[in-house]
Amino acid sequence: MTMCRDMPVNVIASLFAVTDKRLWRVLEAYVAMARAHEDHSEVRRVGFDETSAKRGHDYVTLFFDLDRKKLLFGTEGKDNETVKAFVADLKAHGGNPELITDAAIDMSNAFIKGVKEQFPNAETTFDPFHVIKQMNDALGKIRAEEAKLFPEILRRSRYLFLKNPENLSVDEQQRLDEIIAGQNLRSTEAYLHKLNLQNVYFAKTRPEAEVLLYQWYKRANGSSISLIKKMAKSVKEHWYGILSHFDSELSTGFLEGINSLVQAAKARARGYRNPKNLITMAYIIAGKLNFKSLLPT
Repeated sequence: MTMCRDMPVNVIASLFAVTDKRLWRVLEAYVAMARAHEDHSEVRRVGFDETSAKRGHDYVTLFFDLDRKKLLFGTEGKDNETVKAFVADLKAHGGNPELITDAAIDMSNAFIKGVKEQFPNAETTFDPFHVIKQMNDALGKIRAEEAKLFPEILRRSRYLFLKNPENLSVDEQQRLDEIIAGQNLRSTEAYLHKLNLQNVYFAKTRPEAEVLLYQWYKRANGSSISLIKKMAKSVKEHWYGILSHFDSELSTGFLEGINSLVQAAKARARGYRNPKNLITMAYIIAGKLNFKSLLPT
């Protein structure tokens, strides 16, 4: 079980002279036995996010305890049915969905619906990472379109706009400054909207954040760029969940770190045969399961 955290299953299978299918059955069995002893009665704050099992399709959704920072449950799909499956598993391990106080999610309609239906007492927090990611997606599209019109100016500038200013090298910052100072570009306007949205998260209190967010919304909604106006509309529709972050202080940033570890394991294995294997590996990497108690004495 320890080796599988860092090595592809097919490599380990060859070392032990067994088929990888047989080894996967062993892994699944031990994960199931370890999970059978799990107690979720103290779970109060949860976060969930989807990750791809295969390129372009076949997603799995992973559910985490945000206080203990551990994977609670994984299942195929990324719709609101995945939340129902999580609740069933939560109850099976002694948890109570009515005692869940907070849920940190992205702005997926499926997840929003799932939280409303399954966790009646939970406050929804829209994770800052995903709010800024949505803004970056809009910025990326605007820059890509404009790069076709001004290739000499915007060639190889994608990461200059997407990186946070503190992560730019001296040369990168100098080039970005030249782009911003040179032409009156839509990319520059979008970039400034992004920085101003990020600044909201430097607020110390929810009232301060709401003032900053309203100022951002007013400017973004008045933009002539359709993708910026669309982002402003999205922020308005998710207003209270965005501001809930300043009460709950929840973030799913560590979920993205776990997703990276799971995706790295998948890359080492050159992909998994099916989503079930990815879920098994996610439990091994992030479930904090006690496998030692299962060993014979």
